[in-house]
Amino acid sequence: RTTKSNIFLLDFFVANAQGGEKVYSDNITLILDRLLDGYDNRLRPGSGGNYKTCFCNLNNITYTPATEFTMDMFFRQMWVDERLKFEGPIEILRLNNRMVDKIWTPDAFFRNSKKSISHNMTTPNKLFRIMQNGTVLYTMRLTISAECPMNLMDFPMDGHACPLRFGSYAYTNSEIIFTWRKGLAGSVECPKESISLLQYDLVGQILSSEIMRLNTGQYSVQVVHFLLQRKLGYYLIQTYIPLIMVVVLSQVSFWINKESVPARTVAGITTVLTMTTLSISARQSLPKVAYATAMDWFIAVCFAFVASALVEFAAVNYFATLQSVLNWLFNLTLFLTLKHQH
Repeated sequence: RTTKSNIFLLDFFVANAQGGEKVYSDNITLILDRLLDGYDNRLRPGSGGNYKTCFCNLNNITYTPATEFTMDMFFRQMWVDERLKFEGPIEILRLNNRMVDKIWTPDAFFRNSKKSISHNMTTPNKLFRIMQNGTVLYTMRLTISAECPMNLMDFPMDGHACPLRFGSYAYTNSEIIFTWRKGLAGSVECPKESISLLQYDLVGQILSSEIMRLNTGQYSVQVVHFLLQRKLGYYLIQTYIPLIMVVVLSQVSFWINKESVPARTVAGITTVLTMTTLSISARQSLPKVAYATAMDWFIAVCFAFVASALVEFAAVNYFATLQSVLNWLFNLTLFLTLKHQH
């Protein structure tokens, strides 16, 4: 009896739960049908009246900086569409990406991007939610490559502020205004565990809003500058320490007897050739720029020290040889004079 009773209760609860899911599903379907009844996704919210405000923020950003920088991020937008207000047993409608094409969404685009990718594996990476008051949350995962103007005068101790600009493509600021969702403090979230930069440290970001004036009108633009500082460790190991050691070795020749011409010549020429090789290899890791960087000046000073050591030996050998010749001539003159007197 006990076993049969338990089975009966289990069947009862399962049937009851399935019936509840069906009622719940019917309610959401009815809500969605009512939301889209007469809805025109070609018109923005409040069309013909007040402009709308779209809040946005960037989350979980990873970077790959170079002369341009690439970032993988979650781009979140939130706005209010009063046409999507609803009443029902739930407060938030959690929908998939198919619903996105049926309603109006902001036409945000990244103004200084060179290449943008929307992730679609294994399904479009988009999150879409509608609140009862008509607030819409729209999130998508993007990979964006944007231009980063770099001034390499201080290379490799340089820092850069790489900008990312985005806003509406077609709507002017009288129709759409983009603002940061959480203010200027927490609108861009960069978890440290998601940041993997080989050459740079992300020291912070600066957020701002601006109005861009074009021939077609004035547009609301959001700007975030990512502050990057180059890591010096690689260049210390590969360039600075070897160059310093070569300069130190070039000074050892000063302790070699000036009469040891082969030894001092070999030491001087070897250090000059080594310095030349290191300077060429160091320049290959730098983008081809037309001006001198801090590393170029450091290499030039090191090369001057090494070359001066070789020039010093040449000068010492020359004057030593000249002095010996003068002494020989003096002795010869003195000998001839004494001989003539006798």
